[in-house]
Amino acid sequence: MTTKPNRQARFVFFLILAIVGLVTAMVFNGIASVQGQNYLDAWFGSAADWVLSLDILIVAIAGSALMIMEAKRLGMKRVWLYIVVSGVTAFAFTFPLFLAMRERKLSQIEAETP
Repeated sequence: MTTKPNRQARFVFFLILAIVGLVTAMVFNGIASVQGQNYLDAWFGSAADWVLSLDILIVAIAGSALMIMEAKRLGMKRVWLYIVVSGVTAFAFTFPLFLAMRERKLSQIEAETP
């Protein structure tokens, strides 16, 4: 016997992560801007920076692909907005936000299914 997932709890969990991702991006981007920090030097200044930067880039590409595929599968519209907004805010905001909206869509589909 399988149990039904708690979609509301998942929605809230992902929404909280999205808010934390947005706030941390805004705070630390603000600090970096005020201090005049160079993002390219920070992202690609050393071999360790390259590892972290490429790791994040690959995860963002995979996450974006997942978002596109899931949105198409579930009939979610305007998924491209999440990807575009992530370039202005942070993927740490838009990916959990997408996951929250995905849970909402799954809940809607389950409610419509007899």
